[in-house]
Amino acid sequence: MKAIVYRAYGPPEVLQLEQVKKPIPGDDEILVKVRATAVNSGDWRLRKADPFGVRLFFGLMKPRTHILGGVLSGDVEKTGKAVTLFKVGDQVFGSTDMRFGAYAEYKCLPENGALALKPISMTYIEAAVIPFGGAAAFYFIKKANIKIGQKVLINGASGAVGSSAVQLAKYFGAIVTAMCSTVNIDLVKSLGADKVIDYTKEDFTQNGETYDVIFDTVKKLPFADCLRSLNKNGILILSAAGLSDMMKGWWVSMTNGKKVLTGVIVQTAADISFLKQLIEADKLRAIIDRVYPLEQIVEAHTYVEAGHKKGNVAIEL
Repeated sequence: MKAIVYRAYGPPEVLQLEQVKKPIPGDDEILVKVRATAVNSGDWRLRKADPFGVRLFFGLMKPRTHILGGVLSGDVEKTGKAVTLFKVGDQVFGSTDMRFGAYAEYKCLPENGALALKPISMTYIEAAVIPFGGAAAFYFIKKANIKIGQKVLINGASGAVGSSAVQLAKYFGAIVTAMCSTVNIDLVKSLGADKVIDYTKEDFTQNGETYDVIFDTVKKLPFADCLRSLNKNGILILSAAGLSDMMKGWWVSMTNGKKVLTGVIVQTAADISFLKQLIEADKLRAIIDRVYPLEQIVEAHTYVEAGHKKGNVAIEL
């Protein structure tokens, strides 16, 4: 099968199209013929080992995982003999979790992984991009226990995680203030934001507003400024936090009435199924900036790493 392989950390050019062995599903696995995947921050950060600490888990000198790609949609082509949740021909979407491997024509996944039947109303491309931003936003919104009437500020509201966070926070009844650049204001308003702050023109820390929850999806806001802009017992969500921010967050949570949420996102089949329900109820939609063929993965990574995409960048196989 065709796959995008990388054998050294580095720039997008380390990604090479190769022929590799087609996987065979185990007894409790399904073999998915991949129709679409996406380029997300986790992919390009792991590709270049940014931050350096990822090497401790994925290979110190060179990557142990040679095929990236953390999300997918496609068709079940084969099932293991113990599989009961899916059948051949099912259209599925979901996350590979820390296994990666979706930059390929086929991927084996456990039947009890973060998978669900693809929403009928969505294309393969639309479905493939949902599990990254949607699941990440849902994970932290659940942890923060966002409630009706709470004031929530979302930074990076036009990105993959941010665009899902706006829609999910609104679904749970929050009053959402979204931050983005001038060019993305109309997009963010269309997602349901109650107010939009253009960060190129306004400093949210100077407007006199405080929030119950601040969700920084892109690791761009000053830590101390966020804490000052929280209400008493407010929550700061740092979905893209590095190790130093995690340590600061842990200390604040231990010594302050305010709380900082960071950490590794855990995705489940129940999460993907919940996102599917929201999609089918027209409460969640995919935002797609560009679509590239698998053969143009270098261009896709270059574009995403530049940090100016709207929503998601999909890869079509």
